[in-house]
Amino acid sequence: MAIVVLTGPPGAGKGTQAKVLADRLGVPAISTGDIFRAGVADGTELGARVKQYLDSGEYVPDELTNEMVRERLSADDTREGFVLDGYPRTLEQVGVLDDLLAEHRHPLDAAVVLEVGSDELVQRLLARAAAQHRSDDTEEVIRHRLELYTARTLPVLDAYRTRNLVIPVNGSGDVTEVNQRIIAAAALLS
Repeated sequence: MAIVVLTGPPGAGKGTQAKVLADRLGVPAISTGDIFRAGVADGTELGARVKQYLDSGEYVPDELTNEMVRERLSADDTREGFVLDGYPRTLEQVGVLDDLLAEHRHPLDAAVVLEVGSDELVQRLLARAAAQHRSDDTEEVIRHRLELYTARTLPVLDAYRTRNLVIPVNGSGDVTEVNQRIIAAAALLS
């Protein structure tokens, strides 16, 4: 069983690398952003509730995010573990995740952190915006999201550092290079 949080700033490659890590560990990758965007695209009630936050680059309120994660982690495919991409992003979410993991009777194994410089992040996100026509990837929104990450998510990493759970991974370079670094990090979990 492996339960891992994959985190890093917006544009670090979490979605791509979460799939690599999840495949390596034989567990599902669970992305809060993907679930939110799918809800918006499908016109669900959750999608309608989160669209305004996504478009402005704001974090979706903890209450909505926690509700969605709680529901997703109750699915059968999570019994042997999972990789969380984009959760937790706040200290409140850390507490909720701790409670959910207590129900699973398995603690968090690691918080893998993709580290990428801010200029590279902005360029990656602007390129993604052009390719995917994402409304949450304008330069103004990107810079706001990076500020939010610094203010609200870096304290999450500090909390996990005190538990000796953080595994830093250099997220710069091409996807294949980062894949190899993620696979090496996965070896630390075995």
